[in-house]
Amino acid sequence: MERRPILYLCGIAVMASCGKGGQGQLIGAQNRPSWYQVDPYGMNYIPLGSYTMGPSDQDAPYAQVATSKTVSIQAFYMDQTEISNNEYRQFVEYVIDSTAKQILGDEDIGEHVITEDEFGEEIDPPVINWRERIFWEGEEEREALADMYYPESERFYRRKVIDTRKLMFEYYWIDLKEAARKSGKDLDLGYTNVKGGKTSIQGHSDRSKFIIKEVINVYPDTLSWVHDFTYSYNEPMTENYFWHPAYDDYPVVGVTWSQAKAFNVWRTQNMMNAWLERGGEPFINHFRLPTEAEWEYGARGGLDLSPFPWGGPYVRNRSGCFLANFKPLHGNYTDDGGFHTVPVDSYSPNDYGLYNMSGNVAEWTSTAFDESVYDFDHDMNPEYSFDALANDPPSMKRKVVRGGSFKDVGLYLQTGTRAFEYQDTAKCYVGFRSALTYLGRGKAVRAEEL
Repeated sequence: MERRPILYLCGIAVMASCGKGGQGQLIGAQNRPSWYQVDPYGMNYIPLGSYTMGPSDQDAPYAQVATSKTVSIQAFYMDQTEISNNEYRQFVEYVIDSTAKQILGDEDIGEHVITEDEFGEEIDPPVINWRERIFWEGEEEREALADMYYPESERFYRRKVIDTRKLMFEYYWIDLKEAARKSGKDLDLGYTNVKGGKTSIQGHSDRSKFIIKEVINVYPDTLSWVHDFTYSYNEPMTENYFWHPAYDDYPVVGVTWSQAKAFNVWRTQNMMNAWLERGGEPFINHFRLPTEAEWEYGARGGLDLSPFPWGGPYVRNRSGCFLANFKPLHGNYTDDGGFHTVPVDSYSPNDYGLYNMSGNVAEWTSTAFDESVYDFDHDMNPEYSFDALANDPPSMKRKVVRGGSFKDVGLYLQTGTRAFEYQDTAKCYVGFRSALTYLGRGKAVRAEEL
C-alpha cells in the first residue's frame, strides 16, 4: 500500500517529461521551426492596406464595367517588372531538359531519373536527377531523343531544332473552391456522443476528387505578331523576338492565360525544390497571377484616386516627356521613346518600385471578367475566379487584363480601366507578372511610423 503513491508520482514525472515541460501551463507546441520571410528575387513587398478600387476619372467610353468601391488587400509581393523573354525562356528550357531526361530514363540511358531514395525505398513516380548531365550528341542519346526534333520533312534548310509542339508541361492543382462547395468540410469532423456511438458530420475526405490535372504546351505563340496586326509588317518580330538575345530583357508576349498560370506553378516548384536540396523546409505560398484588385493596388503605388501610377492626371512630366510606352498621338508610336515593346525596366517605377504598370504590355490577372463583378464581389481581397473548360462558351473564358500596351491610347493606361482577353488566346501586346501572398499579416513597423 505504501508503494502506490511513489509509483503514482513517478507516473506524473514521466508524463511531464513527455509533455516537454511547461509545468502544466499552456505554452503551445514546442520545437516549432523558426521562420523568416525572404523577399523573393525580383519582387517588391506591397504592404497591406485599403484603397478606392475603380475608375479615378470619367468613364470615357461609357463602358459601365467598373464602379468605385473601397476594398482591403492583404500584404503580398509583386514582380518589379513584367516577366521577360529570358525569364520565361528558363521555364521553356526546363521543359526541354525534363522531357529529355524522362525519355532517357525510360530508355535506361544514364541516371537521369531517381527511382530509389537513400534508404533503398522505391520512389513512385521517379524524380528527375538534375545532377546528371545530358549528352545531347551522344550516340545513344541522339537516337533516343530523335523524336524531340522536327522531322526531316518539316525542317527549314535542314536545321535540326526542337519541335516546340512537344514541349508539354504537366502539373496538378487542387480545386479548393469546388471542394468547399460540394463538401462544406475539408475533414471528417466525426465525434463520439455520450452513448459511445460515432456520429459523422457529412464531409469529403477523398481529396483526390478535387485534384485537377493539366497538360499544356509552354512555347509562346510567336506568330501573334502577325495575326494581331493583319495589315502590318511584323515578320521580323515573329522571327526574332522570343529567341534572339537582343530581346532578352523585353517582356514575353504571345502567352495565354493558361501558360502564364503554368509558369507560376513551375516557378513555385523551382523554388521549393531548391530549398529542399539545401535541407530546408519549403515554407512558401505559391507564385500566381495577381488578382485584379491586387494589380490595381500595386499599380497605384499608394496614390489613392490617382488615375496613373505616377500620380496626377497627365501622361507627360514637367519636361514634356511621356511617362510610359503607349500610343500617345495619332499613329505616332515613337514620341514616347518606344515603338513595339521596350525593356521591362524602362521609364521610372511607381512608389512601390514597380515598372511599367501602365503601358508596354497589358498584363494578365487571375480574375475572370464580368461586367458587374464590382456589385457582388467581396470588399476583403476581392476576387472572382472561374476555371473554364475547353468546351465552355467564349463568354466564360474572359480574363481581366490591365495596364494597357504599346498599341493602346492613354485611356487604357489608367489604373482603374478594365479590359479582357480570352484565356486561350495569345496576343503580342499581353504579358504578365507574378504575385505571392505574404506569410503573416505584414512586415512589422516601428511605433513612430504609426
